[in-house]
Amino acid sequence: MTGALPIDEAGDRLFRGHWIFLRSVPALEALPDADRPEVAFAGRSNVGKSTLINALLDQHGLARASNTPGRTQALNYFGPERPEPPFYLVDMPGYGYAKAPKAMVEAWTALVRDYLRGRPNLGRCFLLVDARHGLKPVDREIMELLDAAAVSFQIVLTKVDKLTPSALAHVIAATQKEIATHPAAMSEVLATSSEKKRGLAELRSAVAAIVLRART
Repeated sequence: MTGALPIDEAGDRLFRGHWIFLRSVPALEALPDADRPEVAFAGRSNVGKSTLINALLDQHGLARASNTPGRTQALNYFGPERPEPPFYLVDMPGYGYAKAPKAMVEAWTALVRDYLRGRPNLGRCFLLVDARHGLKPVDREIMELLDAAAVSFQIVLTKVDKLTPSALAHVIAATQKEIATHPAAMSEVLATSSEKKRGLAELRSAVAAIVLRART
């Protein structure tokens, strides 16, 4: 499109400025109107999801990070501090934490599944995976759900600074091989480190592409 910004610059502009917490959604009835695109961040408990969101927004402490798995118990919505945010960023409840009370785990699971199945303006789910451990059975369950719901998803490896380059290359290759069998998966695997600020520009660009596509 004539006059369009390069996607990396568009990503930088999209995340520039002060971001705020908009609302916490413990049940689908509390969801905001589906009147703009949104992207969701999902992952196993303690994968570093909140930390990555803070790094992505360059705002320390906005998304509540904790060493206690399962802290995020609702869909938490964030947006730029403007009258009309151009999109929503959604921090989803962590999954796969067996030590939480059974009723709480079941409630989290139901919320996540119902949200992924029924949110019409969800542009993509970024599925975070700890690079040190790779895909786990509970991640594969979510991937199958996303396939069934026809929700585009992209794997984002976290904590890649903890691996040697050769080990990281092996994890990326193994992940790409596995997601090739999933129709809803994006082929590119993003490698990030919140601590080292690695891969954040690529992730911002990926989000910008989704938002810009939804506007056309």
